[in-house]
Amino acid sequence: MRAPQPTPSRFRLFCDGLLRFITKRFAPSASKNAAPDSESTDAGFSNRRASILPTESADARPVSLARAGLRHEGRRYLAAVLAITFASMLIAIQMGLLLGMFGTVSSVIDRSDAELWIGYRNTRSVDLGRAVSRFSDALAWQHPDVRRIERYVSGYADMRRADGVPVSVILNGIDATPQALAYARLLTPAQRAALDAPDAILIDRADEAKLQAAVGDTVEINGRRVRVAGIVDGIRAIGGVNVLASFATARRLMPEGGDQPTFLLVDLDPAADPAAVQAALADRARFPRYSVWTAAELSYESQAYWLLETGAGIGTAFASLLALIVGMVITSQTLSGAILASLKEFAALRALGVARAALRRVVIEQSFWVGVVGLGLAGALTALLAVVGHLAHVDMRYPWWMLLPLALTMLVVAVLSGLLALRPLNRVDPANLLR
Repeated sequence: MRAPQPTPSRFRLFCDGLLRFITKRFAPSASKNAAPDSESTDAGFSNRRASILPTESADARPVSLARAGLRHEGRRYLAAVLAITFASMLIAIQMGLLLGMFGTVSSVIDRSDAELWIGYRNTRSVDLGRAVSRFSDALAWQHPDVRRIERYVSGYADMRRADGVPVSVILNGIDATPQALAYARLLTPAQRAALDAPDAILIDRADEAKLQAAVGDTVEINGRRVRVAGIVDGIRAIGGVNVLASFATARRLMPEGGDQPTFLLVDLDPAADPAAVQAALADRARFPRYSVWTAAELSYESQAYWLLETGAGIGTAFASLLALIVGMVITSQTLSGAILASLKEFAALRALGVARAALRRVVIEQSFWVGVVGLGLAGALTALLAVVGHLAHVDMRYPWWMLLPLALTMLVVAVLSGLLALRPLNRVDPANLLR
């Protein structure tokens, strides 16, 4: 009784299907009317390949010629695998750091429960907001679907550490009550209770070393003494050090602008239509100086501003393009060397009747598996570095909409590298090599 054969995994089936598509696309079968020794003699290639490849048993599926070559001559392809690995990892880490860094800009939006944000007209980013009138919320209260309006104050301040060194900080005045909208998804009840104490502030854990401050320490902000009441994870900023304070503390620390909100956070009735309320509040006839955003809109605009208009996104794209080119060149050169080292084997297959188009399929398949292995290693190393970054309080983000196109792009790079390496194979002459 024969032992049952293992069922191929879904990943294996996906890779085989993708590979069949790639080989059909880039190495099509030849015409049936072609000469037997021509390049297009592909009829029955699969059967011929099966007849010359080793199998585990008489009923087992034959091993792919390309995978057999990779298995027995893996050292020849090591450089190509490493090129794909490090190119993929370099691009992924750059994009992860970039998205993580600029994602901190919108942390106050993403971690708050406000459905609408009201601020000065045409504000490009939440950290670039300007003070609005202290009475501006009166107009918003006129809408029947508005359930709660909360003020949010933000401005730059000067902090002096315990050793006397000055540090520029961004002071954020928020409602410290338990039902507050600002940072509702971040602050715990205990942290809000600590923040509600007089002259209390919260700092981010990643800024402890920079500020040289711990819970209970006393520092100065704008010449006034305050106490570090707690440490928070997730309020780190791009342009400086974020510091949280209650409205009362912020008003005392910023006497000239502490009572003027930078944004108004709006909470709506559960049955309300946010788009309809936004359209009503954005009426320029009633609110000529203000803009109204949904939380998602303001978050996107804030990140897009820093990503696209500051030049950081262009620099990252240029570096990623260089990584792609370098990876493609190294992979192509490595595959070319592997083909040159295997010319006699390819010549023997040609002498057995295997067409050049079939051999090209072998090279394409090898390139494909080089890309798969390289991506697997890149994924493992990137995950490891992400863990290290998290332990070092470095925000790195890897959304699926970034990783999936990157993986597909690197597979295309691997296949194209194989196509560029086909020149030696096209010049294979069995008569000259098999002597």
